Amino acid sequence: MELGRIIALDYGKVRTGIAVTDPLQLIASGLTTVDTKALIPFLETYLAEESIAALVVGEPRQMDNSPSESEAMISSFIDKWEKLYPEIPVYRQDERFTSREALKSMIASGVKKSKRREKALVDEVSATLILQGYLDRIKN
Repeated sequence: MELGRIIALDYGKVRTGIAVTDPLQLIASGLTTVDTKALIPFLETYLAEESIAALVVGEPRQMDNSPSESEAMISSFIDKWEKLYPEIPVYRQDERFTSREALKSMIASGVKKSKRREKALVDEVSATLILQGYLDRIKN
């Protein structure tokens, strides 16, 4: 039984990392990184090809749990998304340590230092960690 993919975003001012699950929603994998300006058109194209069950957007918070300064941008994107795709639910996932964890996981998997400097790859790995965190949370 296919459920449809869950797509996750590490939303940024310049770039957005994107990760997706398999159709059974078991495995989170990095998909790509796109210029944030091109995010909606990219997602529209993706939706034309794939069934999407939900969208998970990283929720950046300060250490005191208050919203980060990028929350206004993210909220604006979510509002647009919900107008375009009211049938696809949006969930938030705490992303406080994803960039640091992304770098750690890249080091652990042997990614060369020059490749780790590519912010786009860090964003994609961060989106994957956001999605995996969401999957772990809904299973428990």
